[in-house]
Amino acid sequence: MNRLRFLRSPSSAPRPRRLAYRVPWRVDRSAAPHYRLVNTGKETLSGVTLSVSGSARLRVSAPTSVSPGEAVRASLSGPEPARDTVLVVRWFPPDGREYLWQISF
Repeated sequence: MNRLRFLRSPSSAPRPRRLAYRVPWRVDRSAAPHYRLVNTGKETLSGVTLSVSGSARLRVSAPTSVSPGEAVRASLSGPEPARDTVLVVRWFPPDGREYLWQISF
């Protein structure tokens, strides 16, 4: 019976799992090289910024917040953006977390 005192207590209950956050954007490529990023979510997104990495240049009309159904417009210029350019979207939902989403052309 002396061995029983060395038993460990059971592990604490596992933390509840969070569901994955669904990206609230849809990219409208129908007028390329002019793109629209539409907020398809149910929340207003704040601090929305777009940046580009690669040889293309970006012109954007990014409001600071985007309500559901509204869009951000972006235009790319440069040779073959599909070859080496990536667009990065940054936003904050109401809970204040920061999200980044990468779009390839």
